[in-house]
Amino acid sequence: MDYDIKDIQLAEKGRLRIEWAEKSMRVLKTIKERFLSEKPLKGLRLSACLHVTTETAALVKTLKAGGAEVVLCASNPLSTQDDVAASLVADDEIPVFAIKGEDHATYYSHILSALQHEPHITMDDGADLVSSLHFIALRKWDDLEASVSAWGQSLTEEDRTRFLKNVIGGTEETTTGVIRLRSMEKDGVLQFPVVSVNDADTKHLFDNRYGTGQSTVDGIIRATNRLLAGSTFVVSGYGWCGRGVATKAKGHGAHVIICEVDPLRALEAVMDGFQVMPIEKAAPLGDFFCTLTGDINVIRVEHFLKMKEGAIVANSGHFDVELDLKNLAKVAVERRQIREFVEEYALNNGRRIYVLGEGRLVNLAAAEGHPSSVMDMSFANQALSAEYMAREHAELKEKVYPVPHAIDQEIARLKLASMGVDIDTLTEEQKHYLSSWEMGT
Repeated sequence: MDYDIKDIQLAEKGRLRIEWAEKSMRVLKTIKERFLSEKPLKGLRLSACLHVTTETAALVKTLKAGGAEVVLCASNPLSTQDDVAASLVADDEIPVFAIKGEDHATYYSHILSALQHEPHITMDDGADLVSSLHFIALRKWDDLEASVSAWGQSLTEEDRTRFLKNVIGGTEETTTGVIRLRSMEKDGVLQFPVVSVNDADTKHLFDNRYGTGQSTVDGIIRATNRLLAGSTFVVSGYGWCGRGVATKAKGHGAHVIICEVDPLRALEAVMDGFQVMPIEKAAPLGDFFCTLTGDINVIRVEHFLKMKEGAIVANSGHFDVELDLKNLAKVAVERRQIREFVEEYALNNGRRIYVLGEGRLVNLAAAEGHPSSVMDMSFANQALSAEYMAREHAELKEKVYPVPHAIDQEIARLKLASMGVDIDTLTEEQKHYLSSWEMGT
């Protein structure tokens, strides 16, 4: 078995941490038990490009239980938990290509390893795997890292066609990846159907809000050991992730400012009790800044230069492009690593600011990511969407599809059952009333 991880000797530690996470992932456990008996993914190769965490380990073990031949690579250079990678290789014989802190070239060489698995189903978190596959198919070599580009160019036209046609469909975990995939669909280049797991209610209403909210604040506190109470905390983006972070920061006693470009989300933030203003006005006020937009250069050099002495800046959007670190470096007279995951920039205006986790996902760079009980629902969506794709792919077009409503409802039902919560059911009279237009008062 081919793999590339930091240290296989970390497997025992990883095995225990995975066991701990699985105790809170009862929905996925139920699905795994059914997968073991039914084998709905039997004979399918599946390449997953996900954050290599304890929760992801529970997912890929479920996929393997369903009969899939699984290969896993990282979807972010700083999100891998090396002990988890070691356990998956040593204990579950799942090939993993991921090392925490890997450089750009290594990151893409690991994506190449996942592509060489010639998957039938892709599973992405940010769409790096799918986009690399499409760049190869479209011969867009300049958009690929050198090693992936060279490999793609080495394929014959017949091999390239066969390689892409192996894929019957995919799934996508996060907002950023869905944005990229919908852009591909709009441009007419998407070559196979993809299920947007992120759009499931049992994903974004819980994972994005409660998971990102808690884990992002956790990452900031772990990295800095600074007190949030009494501070000014600036959140860029008031989508579901931004809502979660704003709520958690407020719960810690911070004064929260929201920066938004969407008038409806800005209005909602105001109605939720937050102060709303442009980032240009918020920059001199904030003690903490966190971006969660999925866009590029949200906090730029002109904003950094306005920040107060000691301002702390983090990103919890998927890619590290939300902070303009390239131009920040140009106005810095000195840079040093002052704590793990904390880099000090001494600016040419005499002030110092601190960037967390190299501008990458702070909840995974400096902490452990979302709590497993939340990821239980997200990864249940992944597992059941993979099963859906295996069963229904012939009926689907080259589009981005939502998670079927029946899957969303089933996951919610299973989650409630795992929590010991019962709910009401409609009577026949109530069903009739709701389906009738004749009945009023």
